[in-house]
Amino acid sequence: MTWTKPPRPDWVQAINEGRIAPIAEEAGLPLTLDALVAEASARQGRVFTDAKARDAGFGHRDFPAAPAFDRLGRFLTALDDEARLTPIGRWMTRRFLLRVLEVRLQLMDWLAQDPGVQDEEIRAPLFVAGAPRTGTTILFASLAADPRVRVPEGWELLRPVPPPSPDPKAFASDPRIALADQELVRPQTVVSGLLKAHEYGGRKPKECLSAQTFAFESEELTARYAVPSVEAWLEASDMRDAYRMHRLVLQILQRGHGETHWVLKSPVHLHALPTLFETYPDARVAITHRDPLTLLASLTSLIANLRWAHSDDVDPAAIAEAHVRRYAATFDRLVDWTDSNALPADQIHHSHFRDFVDAPVETVRDLYARFELPWTAALEADLRAALDANPRDKHGGHAYSREDLGEDPAVLRLRFDRYQRAFAVPDDS
Repeated sequence: MTWTKPPRPDWVQAINEGRIAPIAEEAGLPLTLDALVAEASARQGRVFTDAKARDAGFGHRDFPAAPAFDRLGRFLTALDDEARLTPIGRWMTRRFLLRVLEVRLQLMDWLAQDPGVQDEEIRAPLFVAGAPRTGTTILFASLAADPRVRVPEGWELLRPVPPPSPDPKAFASDPRIALADQELVRPQTVVSGLLKAHEYGGRKPKECLSAQTFAFESEELTARYAVPSVEAWLEASDMRDAYRMHRLVLQILQRGHGETHWVLKSPVHLHALPTLFETYPDARVAITHRDPLTLLASLTSLIANLRWAHSDDVDPAAIAEAHVRRYAATFDRLVDWTDSNALPADQIHHSHFRDFVDAPVETVRDLYARFELPWTAALEADLRAALDANPRDKHGGHAYSREDLGEDPAVLRLRFDRYQRAFAVPDDS
């Protein structure tokens, strides 16, 4: 096993040892449904005297609270039983969950005050939906270089209520940006080297799973924590509630902005493409491909670092095993969906990580041609400038090894052979 625990700053160690009392005390507060819901409600100036009133406040006929709270309760039980959080891990998790609950309450309040928001049309959104570590982030950033599209920023998906101002100056100075920066950047300061694997920030393009978290049906709850019982439950879910919530968040963000051409991204979409198309029938989906052994080795390292920000007990072998199983199943389903015409083939574009590395502009141009999007010389210049400003390994190389997958590469290769043949995915070896 080549993954090693990155060093932590002295202040993190001091918190974990209880030498910074205020944070240690806050970390010791209960992570229970009743306690978190009561505090989040109080922070929003609300007090619910019984469960019926609480569920009415956190829910709506289209977004009932009871199933969401059931999912949150399942997650909280797993945190206590499985995740083995450090004090700083509990502290960050508690603040994360309070923010999600507060915003869930804001979302439902906004929906009650402005029911017409659900009439906002999300027209032909473009989703980047490859597996993790296949170039989805750089493709997403490249598409964001097009001034005609809108890519949700970190602060928008963390705190979408009220809708951001359509005025560019007001948008760029929204105080929610600083709040999102505090939450998104914090893990990068807790774990040395995390920035090399993935960069986060309030004004960085943000993945869709943060919107899905308001339904408590999101891989954001399983990436950071070792909660195998929740992983198993999530893998069996049809994700409909998560996608309904995702759509509501976009509708609120779009309110007052007129026609919006959304470009969105998350690897989680690859697991639930039928539900995505059920929610967004006119969606266009860009699926990126890469040697499965390479992407899984890189993903194992990233998830191990994320969990190391929250726990002293990180098992990269278990992480690798879970993701090998998950993506072997997902890739097989992708082949099945494709062969059976279960997905609208004319709304899907496939590309390869190696093509993007070798010819990024041409690869993006091919995507535009596939979806009959207008390509201009000005757009190409903007794209080249964006690529120059964000080179690979901008923050240093991300170290990972296939040895961390724990199996003979030849044996692993057989598990992904059908997928690689179906989509002509080359080996990196």
